[in-house]
Amino acid sequence: MPEPSPPTIVLGVRRSGTTLLRVMLDRNAALAIPDESYFVPQLATRHRGTVDVDEFLDDLRRLPTLAEWGLAADAVGARLRPGMTTGEAIAAVFEAYAAEHGKPRWGDKTPLYMQHLRLLERLFPTARYVQLIRDGRDAALSFLSVPPGIMTEGWGHPRDAAGFACQWATEVREARALGARVGPGRYLEVRYEALVAGPEAELRRVCELAGLDYEETMLGYVGHTESARKDHQQRLNEPPRVGVRDWRTEMAPTDVAAFEHVAGDLLDDLGYDVTTRGHDARRLAAYRAKTWAWRSVGTLTQRSPLWRRRHAVLREPGL
Repeated sequence: MPEPSPPTIVLGVRRSGTTLLRVMLDRNAALAIPDESYFVPQLATRHRGTVDVDEFLDDLRRLPTLAEWGLAADAVGARLRPGMTTGEAIAAVFEAYAAEHGKPRWGDKTPLYMQHLRLLERLFPTARYVQLIRDGRDAALSFLSVPPGIMTEGWGHPRDAAGFACQWATEVREARALGARVGPGRYLEVRYEALVAGPEAELRRVCELAGLDYEETMLGYVGHTESARKDHQQRLNEPPRVGVRDWRTEMAPTDVAAFEHVAGDLLDDLGYDVTTRGHDARRLAAYRAKTWAWRSVGTLTQRSPLWRRRHAVLREPGL
């Protein structure tokens, strides 16, 4: 049996344009990248080592994501076999999704996984990673404008510009550290600003990393994506353009100062203009501690027998 093609995983802090990149890549005839999956850490926590096929399928039938994707657990079950590693079994979910869309390759785009990068490395040892980096001040403007209830809110959920700076700096640095570990053959950085200014050139770079042919159809996503129906993704209803957000004119000076006090050094390292090259080590450490504690609680809950009580078996798509 030939080795499966490596998955393409889009990384990025929330509101950095990762959905835009996802829908572009999903237009490629060879690659299927569904909407955010969320389930990878849950399944990896509940099925460690090798998987029990029946137990794994039972959990799949409880995942709302599969129902949202229109993917039946039995379609995944046909790809499972005894002795599969956890990573192989989770990959089978994405492979089944790709196959149902007539594509041989799969990828993922879930900003939550910026907090689970070591896990991704263990599960998918051949994955190609593309980190989309956006000026954190513009990302903060976008993030803080999203209505409550749209995004999952953990203990470290940002409430202001400084809080978002903690998340942005922590996650960007950790993804760059992943890139240093796996090397340039498996990791690429793309700037959001470059993607919207010259999408073809940046997509060609991504395709080269992923081992895909560049296709003009990748730019024809307007009017062809379900994500554009979501209230917080309305920009997908228009072609990419520069200046959707501009912290220089839209962000309060106090918020700019607060962001740069926390993460101005990283902004500067990435080539963005800054007034203050700040680095609030104490606040960044507190953020890391809160998010670690939140993930630890989630892990305990996911391993508990209560997980299945809280996640009832869902109606299969098409039934």
